[in-house]
Amino acid sequence: MTPQRFPPNWFQKARLKLRHLQLFAALDEHRNLHRAAASLNMSQPAASKLLGDLEETLGIELFDRHGRGIEPNWYGSLMIRHARMILSELQETGEELNDLLAGHSGRVSIGTVMAPAVELMVPVISSLTREHPNLKIAVAVETSDVLADRVRQGVMDFAIGRLPSHFDPTAFEYQEISSEELCFICREGNPLLRLGRPLTAADLSDVTWILQPVGTLLRDRVEALFRAEGARLPHRVIESASPVISMAMVAETDSVTVFARALAQVFSPSGCCALMPFHKRFSVEPYGIFWLKDRPLSPGARTVLSAVRAASERKMRQKAAPPPTAVMADNEMHIDLPNNHI
Repeated sequence: MTPQRFPPNWFQKARLKLRHLQLFAALDEHRNLHRAAASLNMSQPAASKLLGDLEETLGIELFDRHGRGIEPNWYGSLMIRHARMILSELQETGEELNDLLAGHSGRVSIGTVMAPAVELMVPVISSLTREHPNLKIAVAVETSDVLADRVRQGVMDFAIGRLPSHFDPTAFEYQEISSEELCFICREGNPLLRLGRPLTAADLSDVTWILQPVGTLLRDRVEALFRAEGARLPHRVIESASPVISMAMVAETDSVTVFARALAQVFSPSGCCALMPFHKRFSVEPYGIFWLKDRPLSPGARTVLSAVRAASERKMRQKAAPPPTAVMADNEMHIDLPNNHI
């Protein structure tokens, strides 16, 4: 096939249909033409012809066929990403029309990294559900790269996190709101708590760690901390990006993990974990709110965004107050906090 330059109305000349978009999404999910066709209640020959005719019209192949199934190439991946965005927009349109007809205020989908999930979103959602009981809010907790990709695809209205370096920052509106302090946690009976002193990286080199995969923000921060202190990097590592798995492993074993301090302070009073008395405080780069510049936010999304901004400003004022004091007693670090800090 000979590549061609696509005019602005290429989709009209190619007679691109909604069925094409649905087939792209199904092929991405199943990677098999027969199963993708079945999921759309189509025959395999009909699906094959639909895809083949479009590729012939476009003058490029979108998928690589092989014995194991079908895989999108660079062009196919681009079509899939935009197809999902369009389908998501159409689905949201239907949901918003239904909400308007039923007297609701719409649906807002947002994402966040761990710390603001506890510090910001919990109080914000609690307040909004009282003030706007018909506003539907969906919240997902993910890493920043996942969040940025979902915002770019239009799956999420906005997110709270960090824009990864491989994303084009000019495509997003971004407002920095806070930093994220970290801490190490373990179970209450962990032998390290009986040392009776603040711990160093060297004390933690040989323990079993529950850490995010290599290349993620928290993993990089922990390894950078160990290098800065001249300590051997953790070598007994169980990788998990799930806070639930990490907390469960820490509660049942003598393993150690790293959490946002705000999240750890939620769990520690229950006795399922303890904040380890590390000899210094450490954090990761600040996070912020971001959304697509060329995708206007819905009224519901603007309502949630305004509430998040107001909550972050209150949190910033609290952090500007005198810091809490740390007191060592009974072989455990106890943190004295003002009543409004949690």
